[in-house]
Amino acid sequence: MKYDEKNKTITSGRLLLRLFQKTDADTVANLCNNYNIYKSTLYLPYPYNKDHALAWMERHLENFNANKAYEFAITDKESGDLFGAIALSNNRSNQHGEIAYWIGEEYWGNGYATEAAEAVIRFAFEEKGYHKVFARYFGSNPASGRVMEKLGMVKEGHFEDHIKKDNRFESLIYYGLINR
Repeated sequence: MKYDEKNKTITSGRLLLRLFQKTDADTVANLCNNYNIYKSTLYLPYPYNKDHALAWMERHLENFNANKAYEFAITDKESGDLFGAIALSNNRSNQHGEIAYWIGEEYWGNGYATEAAEAVIRFAFEEKGYHKVFARYFGSNPASGRVMEKLGMVKEGHFEDHIKKDNRFESLIYYGLINR
């Protein structure tokens, strides 16, 4: 993991994590306008369009500069192709934050979420001085839980039927990693 503070980018083996640009809006809309992504995420609307993408990106730079949250596009280091997104919140008083991510369905199974999350966790611990990073996923999306386990995160809780989405209840599973 290499963090470039000036350009607000993180580089890993295959990936470049960078701020979203307005020119990414069409690609984000195409990737997110997918029921399989919607049903596994807490906040993405469905259907999803370019206006949703632009509204979502609007405060990213401001949040980054204010150390409130760090939202990155997950892109291929060589081609620049956009695979998804990863975000890290910043609770400064408690020195922790939540990571959240999504990958476009056509890119599932390539390890991009794991590689991006590993880089963002290192960024949190090494650059931002976090004590802990945590994440949560719907019980109906065990692939996200496998990503968390690969990162060395430990299951900390299971909130049964905690969220109602599309007239069904979803359990939230919490994982955490302490910087030791």
